[in-house]
Amino acid sequence: MLNNERSISTQAIQWKCLESKTESKRLHYGRFVVSPFERGQASTVGIAMRRALLQEVGGTSITRAKFNGVVHEYSTITGLQETIHDALVNPKEVVLKSDSDDIQEAFLSVMGPKEVTAGDTLLPPHVKIIDNTQYVATITQPISSNIKLEIEKNCGYQIENSNEDKDGQFSLDAVFMPVQNVNYSIHLLGSGRATREISFIEIWTNGSLTPHEALNEASKKLIDLSNPFSGMKYRDIYPLESKKDSPNSAGSPSLRLQFDNTSKLEGNPFENTFIDQLELPARAFNCLKRAEIHTIADSLNYSREDLSKIRNFGQKSVDQVSKALREHFAKELPNKDLSINHWKP
Repeated sequence: MLNNERSISTQAIQWKCLESKTESKRLHYGRFVVSPFERGQASTVGIAMRRALLQEVGGTSITRAKFNGVVHEYSTITGLQETIHDALVNPKEVVLKSDSDDIQEAFLSVMGPKEVTAGDTLLPPHVKIIDNTQYVATITQPISSNIKLEIEKNCGYQIENSNEDKDGQFSLDAVFMPVQNVNYSIHLLGSGRATREISFIEIWTNGSLTPHEALNEASKKLIDLSNPFSGMKYRDIYPLESKKDSPNSAGSPSLRLQFDNTSKLEGNPFENTFIDQLELPARAFNCLKRAEIHTIADSLNYSREDLSKIRNFGQKSVDQVSKALREHFAKELPNKDLSINHWKP
């Protein structure tokens, strides 16, 4: 019995695909087994993997549409069977796959009468449609329909404020989630002290990624998230100022840890703080990255006027950056043009 226990405990954790099938172009299914785990480990891995699959695996979605000659989303277009509101719902359901992190532009330009599908969309080279037959709208008369679409790649959800829509441009609530559902179950393997756990994971995707690809990407995300902790070293503890000493302190005892990767006190404390920590929407974040603004220190070299000159970076994005800097780091953008030759389209 002891020999069996020893052989099981030293066995490396492995995974295997038990089943993989394509139920439709927009529904792929995969079933995997992972084992053996020590008692309690399967639940830890299962919870983390499920959250990573649903929240950390990126996808592509249409986030903005522009109609010519349209005032608001409840307008109607002669010859278009749907209202503008309904015509906006269908495109955001179109399943896309993109190899680029930049904002892409697509066009839906057709002549009626015709049933418009996803396959009628003129796409940039880095984007492809998973199901060309996906329904978009119906044109009942011989009219031309021209719609400009913006496509972005991100994770999770993106909720837009429709109150800021104008001039025929409409922001769409986007779902950047190629993984539609995840289930996992845990079963015991062996008995007594030699008991181990085995986990089964079921994954359904929208076809832009296979379940195997989604599982692989989620695993990499979990590894990247945990890597910083592996090199972290405890150095010292400094109590923060108490409420009595500082009016801005909450008054409760707090601790501050210094790590090996902390920026030096004598340097700019924001040089090693990346703009990811601003928690900006995908549009603003991607525009900053394209302009080679990678850190908080970089962003503080730009005035509001400088930022507004960045391609696709409107006043709304400038306000979002300003608000994030103020709330997260108590910093304000410079008010005047710094006249630095750092802007790039």
